[in-house]
Amino acid sequence: QVQLQESGGGLVQTGGSLRLACAGSGGTFRDYTMGWFRQAPGKEREFVAGITWEGGRISYAASVKGRFTISRDNAENAVYLQVDSLKPEDTAVYYCAARSGPIQTVSIAYNFWGQGTRVTVSS
Repeated sequence: QVQLQESGGGLVQTGGSLRLACAGSGGTFRDYTMGWFRQAPGKEREFVAGITWEGGRISYAASVKGRFTISRDNAENAVYLQVDSLKPEDTAVYYCAARSGPIQTVSIAYNFWGQGTRVTVSS
């Protein structure tokens, strides 16, 4: 099993940027496809971005494409989400998640989850 811990959230103004990080431990991190999800108050958890174990395939939700960038460093057991041009509607708790196999956009497909990091975008 792998344990995940997110960091890097905070309060930013519209148009600002953050770099979210997810540190993995306790397992073979490089074996997993990693995903970022987010959940806003009163809403379902939604897929944001995913990256395969070797970084060969990357997928983004339409709402963040061109503004967010996912990357990973298997030597550091970490995956990152660079979030730029933030909008108030990006306000949410952001979670990283791990699964074996290809990228999936449904949260139920992921086996391991972090506790989340909160991003608040002020208008």
